[in-house]
Amino acid sequence: MTDIVITEFMDEAAVASLRERYAVHHDPELFGKPEELARLVATVPALIVRNQTQVRGDLLAAAKNLKVVGRLGVGLDNIDMAACAAREIKVFPATGANSLSVVEYVIGTAMTLLRGAYFANAAMLAGEFPKTKLIGREIAGKRMGLVGFGAIARDVARHAQALGMSVAAYDPYVPADAPAWQGVEKLELDALLSTSDVISIHLPLTPETRGVIGAAAFARMKPDAILINAARGGVMDEAELVAALKGGRLAGAALDVFEQEPLKADGAKLFAGTPNLILTPHIAGNTIESNGRVSGLVAERVIVALEGRA
Repeated sequence: MTDIVITEFMDEAAVASLRERYAVHHDPELFGKPEELARLVATVPALIVRNQTQVRGDLLAAAKNLKVVGRLGVGLDNIDMAACAAREIKVFPATGANSLSVVEYVIGTAMTLLRGAYFANAAMLAGEFPKTKLIGREIAGKRMGLVGFGAIARDVARHAQALGMSVAAYDPYVPADAPAWQGVEKLELDALLSTSDVISIHLPLTPETRGVIGAAAFARMKPDAILINAARGGVMDEAELVAALKGGRLAGAALDVFEQEPLKADGAKLFAGTPNLILTPHIAGNTIESNGRVSGLVAERVIVALEGRA
């Protein structure tokens, strides 16, 4: 009988540590096999997922003996937390374990978009040497605007400051006297959007935040600003982003998250022909190092919970 079902990729060392104590079924593609997944979870006490497995509705109903959900990441919008609480199912995200990877993605992508020198392959391979067209900008002296000021955003702030950036943030839920604001300007959203050179989104997906970066928000941004979203796709209107980039009302953007994931061919058509746009497959928090940290932390928490120590 299986004790733990793992529906997405997980570091093999962490999986091995689970297998030392429990019967484990690990299939990195199981999230895309709903009938098999429902059958496998029918009797297990523990489920480990990333963000593509929807732990709600029919899946939760099928998992009649479920006691523990391990989340290989920090976002919880794919888990029905109210239903889990009602059934006393414990949910353990990997809080903090992938922060550095997201921070490096944001900073590295900001530098890439500001500099603008890394999109020249086609021209270079065609025998061109477009040196004067690719004189970009330095990150030092620019303003980093953080939409949301949780733990990861605060780490972005520290790294941005180390590179010579000034930092502003918007977050109505962080008290004005919180120590986190030291060295960071607290702004309302409109002021932040209209004055920032780099805008990085750090919002959870909730009814309140869905679509908050829409037409009005893009209209307030500086035409030479760049936007990075490595948080949740649903907080931003993708069609409005494309229109802003194609209309020259925004200098560049990077999306690691999308309204519908995984992004497939039909959905991707929206982004075709959009200039200065980087698309990545929800990978900002996933590096070799962070995968080891995240997987190890979640494995440990699941073991502790199954042994009744949490």
